[in-house]
Amino acid sequence: MSAGHGGGAQDEGAVEREVRRIYQEVLARAPEHEVQPSLDRVRDVLELLGDPQRAYQVIHLTGTNGKTSTARMIEALLRESGLRTGRFTSPHLHTVRERIALDGEPISPERFVETWEDVAPYIAMVDERSQAAGGPPLSFFEVYTVMAYAAFADTPVDVAVVEVGMGGRWDATNVADGTVEVITRVERDHERWLGYGLTQIASEKVGIITDGSAVVSDAQHEEVEGVLLSAAAQHGARLVRAGEELEVLERQVAVGGQMLTLRTPAAVYAEVFLPLHGAHQATNALLALAAVEELFGGRALAGDVVEQAFAGVSSPGRLELVRSSPTVLVDAAHNPAGVVALHAALEEAFAFSRLVGVVGVMGDKDAEGILAELEPMLDEVVVTRARNERAMPVEDLAEVAREVFGEDRVHLAERLDDALDRAVTLAEAGGEEAMTSTGVLVVGSVLLAADVRALLKPTERSA
Repeated sequence: MSAGHGGGAQDEGAVEREVRRIYQEVLARAPEHEVQPSLDRVRDVLELLGDPQRAYQVIHLTGTNGKTSTARMIEALLRESGLRTGRFTSPHLHTVRERIALDGEPISPERFVETWEDVAPYIAMVDERSQAAGGPPLSFFEVYTVMAYAAFADTPVDVAVVEVGMGGRWDATNVADGTVEVITRVERDHERWLGYGLTQIASEKVGIITDGSAVVSDAQHEEVEGVLLSAAAQHGARLVRAGEELEVLERQVAVGGQMLTLRTPAAVYAEVFLPLHGAHQATNALLALAAVEELFGGRALAGDVVEQAFAGVSSPGRLELVRSSPTVLVDAAHNPAGVVALHAALEEAFAFSRLVGVVGVMGDKDAEGILAELEPMLDEVVVTRARNERAMPVEDLAEVAREVFGEDRVHLAERLDDALDRAVTLAEAGGEEAMTSTGVLVVGSVLLAADVRALLKPTERSA
C-alpha cells in the first residue's frame, strides 16, 4: 500500500510540475496588462474549438475595484441555487489555477493540463496565422481566456461568471455575450491603456454591454453615468442601478463581518450576514444579488439561499487577517479609490491605536495618490516591493513616500520578509500594553498581497 501511495504522490508532483511548466511557457507571451485592440485571435481559436463560450449563460463583470469579490458572491448565490458554475478572475494570488474555478474551486492540476493540451494546437494555428499576417501571437491573458471558456464547456457549467482583465471593449473575455453585465464603480486606473479621463475609461468599460442584456451598476460619477445610460439605451439593455433600483437599507458591524438589509427590484432581504468588512463589500453584495435576480428573469431569491450563500463567502487578500499578535492585515487595494474604501472599512471594523504600513506598488500605478490616501491611516510606513519585474523600485517609492509622510515616518526594506519584521517591530514599539491595539497593514498591489499570504500562510501553493 505504501508503494501505491508513493506512486500517487509522485504522479501528483509530476502534474503540478507540468502546471508550472505550462504557466512559464504562457508567461513568455505578451503580459496581461498590455491590451491588444483586437478580439480576432481569441475568436478564431474559440471558433476552431466550436465556440465553447456559447454553451452556457455568462455574467460578465467590469469596473475598477470590487470585481473579484463581487464575482465570488455571484458564484456563491448561483451554487446555492443549485447551478454548476465556472468563474474566471484575475490576477491569481498563488497558483494560476485560481483564475479558472469550477463549482467554486480552482481547476484541478489534471484538468488544467488536459485543457491546455486540448487548446494548445489551435492556439498554435492562430498564432502562426496572426504572425504571418504581421500580427502578434495570443497574449498571456488571451490564452487563459481560451482555456477558461473551453474548461467551462467541457465541465459543463450552467453559468460562467467572468471578470474582465482590463477595460472591457477590447478585453479578451468580451468574445462572450453576457446575459447580465455588472459594472462596479468606475474610477481612474490603468490610464496608460484605458485613457486619462473618466469618460474615456467608462467608454471602454461599457463595451461589454450586449443587445437586450441586463446591466447592474454601482452608483457612478456623473460623467460615467452619462456614458452608461447612453450605452444601455443603444443596446436596449435593462439598467438596474445602486442608488436607484438598488439600495443598502441597513448595515451594522457584526463579529467577523456585517449584517445587511438589501433592497432590489424584486425583494428586501433583511438581516443577511456577510463575513467581509466595509461599505464597499455591502455594495458588492447588493450588485451580486441583483445580478443573479436578473439572470433568473427578475425574480426574488429564496431567503435561505441568500443567507447560506453570503455566510460562506470569502475574498482572500481583501482586508484579510493573516496573523494575530500583532494583527497583520493584507489588502489588495492598488489605486487611490481602493484605499479610500479600505480606510472606511478599517475605521469601522478595527480600533487600532497604532498602525504601521507595508507598502509596495506596481510601476504603472499612481503611487503618490495611493500613499496620500494611506497617510492619515498609518503612523509609519515600510516601503518594499513584490517579487515582480513590474514592481516600482523601493528607492523610487521611498522618495515619493518621504514627500507624503515626511522623512522620519518612512523606512525601506528590499525584501518583503524584512519589511514585515520591521513593521511588526515598529508596531510593537508601544510595549506589551499596545499589543492588542496595534497592527500592520500590507497594501499596494495584488501581487504584494499574494507574496504576504505565501509567507504567512505557507500551505498555499504557487504555480
